[in-house]
Amino acid sequence: MAITKETEVYKIDTTAGWSISIRTDTVIKEDGDEISRTPHRHALVPFKATLDAEHNWVYEATDLSGEEQSVKDVAAAVWTEKVKEDYKTIFESNTKIED
Repeated sequence: MAITKETEVYKIDTTAGWSISIRTDTVIKEDGDEISRTPHRHALVPFKATLDAEHNWVYEATDLSGEEQSVKDVAAAVWTEKVKEDYKTIFESNTKIED
């Protein structure tokens, strides 16, 4: 009796032009037959934004190194330079800075 555990990308969606939603499933199999499937979701945006000491936005590109190649491929196709600039503009206009 062999029990295995696999993680597979089940679905990738894009929303708002820059948000990528990923559903991964953890699949447990016994002798090759699936006995359990548990979904997990997470979302990605092009940047992580922080404020510097002068209250200027600093953007760090999202680290995709831990993502499956299919997610990296979608990000490369969706996150064009225009989309990245649009994301920054909308992020800044919708984020209130507290002193």
